[in-house]
Amino acid sequence: MSAEVAVRAYAALGEGPTWDTTARRLVWVDILGSRVHTYDPVTGRATVLVTEQHVGAAKPRAGGGLVVNLRDGVALYGPPGTGEGFRWLHREPVPGRRGNDAAVAPDGSLWTGTMRYDEAPGGGTLSRIAADGTVRTILDDVAVSNGTGWSPDGRLMYYVDSPTRRIDVFDVDEEQLPVGRRPFAVIEEGAGFPDGLTVDADGCVWVALWDGGAVRRYTPSGELDRVVELPVPRPTACAFGGEGLTDLYITTARTGLRAPHPLCGSVLVVPGAGKGLPQPAFAG
Repeated sequence: MSAEVAVRAYAALGEGPTWDTTARRLVWVDILGSRVHTYDPVTGRATVLVTEQHVGAAKPRAGGGLVVNLRDGVALYGPPGTGEGFRWLHREPVPGRRGNDAAVAPDGSLWTGTMRYDEAPGGGTLSRIAADGTVRTILDDVAVSNGTGWSPDGRLMYYVDSPTRRIDVFDVDEEQLPVGRRPFAVIEEGAGFPDGLTVDADGCVWVALWDGGAVRRYTPSGELDRVVELPVPRPTACAFGGEGLTDLYITTARTGLRAPHPLCGSVLVVPGAGKGLPQPAFAG
């Protein structure tokens, strides 16, 4: 499989691709550029929303609009034309810390990560935000909170704290909380760091490798069975989208590179890479 250019862009830190099943478009962010982008692969139409802070992730809401993981907390944007505008859902500013990545669980709750700008160990968190806005911190000793996803049956949760070089897996208990953390896959030295991930309809885990120039797929047993080599060194995350959820979209970054490849910061796509799962919208 080979990647093509879906959106030619120069994002400093492209991240968090999400397929909006209602609007049939891709939502992604440039964290350091403080921008939320959308892209319609059928019409080619793209939009940009400038946020007031660095934005770690943006996800569709069930009633329309977006929920965003910002520097100082989680906020909501209403659907265009409704007059709802912007409001904070949970504001908790911590000097030197920002939001980084987020995911929506099968029950519609939002799982948000944070990290320190200096990536200090233990400076980040992983939290669950229920539909009513109730916040519960799940992990409080994270360095760089990244990819989060669930198995097709919702009984397993996968999670990445990038400096560990691991994808971990949890069981999901009756309260929809993760228990029994254990390693699922380990990225070897020299192959990069695990970043954003997605789970396909077969229960396989696809993960982008920062400084690894590739996306890997691991089977439900944790065995590596597919590698998609990319022309850029810093892919950040991946998600299935398009008609039938068969195309794999991959965000990329330019930040920190002395001589970035011309495609660094663009969104790439691997047509027909597999079969994704419909991503739920935030229920709040």
